Amino acid sequence: MTTLLSSPLLGQKLAPATPGLALAEWTAAAATSPDLPEYQAPLHVHHDDDEAWYVLEGRLVVRIGDNDYAVPAGAAVIGPHSLPHTFWNPDPVPARYVLVMSARTSALLDALHGSRKPSLEDLPQLFADHGCELLG
Repeated sequence: MTTLLSSPLLGQKLAPATPGLALAEWTAAAATSPDLPEYQAPLHVHHDDDEAWYVLEGRLVVRIGDNDYAVPAGAAVIGPHSLPHTFWNPDPVPARYVLVMSARTSALLDALHGSRKPSLEDLPQLFADHGCELLG
């Protein structure tokens, strides 16, 4: 659902009708294993679009390039375009976060999580169609 004003944001996307920017609040499930990251997204790179995560509750770890950034509640991190990235919740409790993204990234997420889920074989082309490259 695309809106101009959303309260509360959880489960909604805040974006104008022809967005250049979108915000979404999501919850990352609690980790089931303290030793193995449970990635919220596969490792990928956006060739032209940046992303940012702002953690509301809990903690995320965001891998950008070769670095892992622990992002606690009240903190944020920006994933610049052209750098591979992924993220996960390392803790045994859920984490709430806001994702700031481009319209193209928002459209990719809509395609990934919509009613018609793409097959694994279709993922590389789907990412490419949205200016990304699937790396893992």
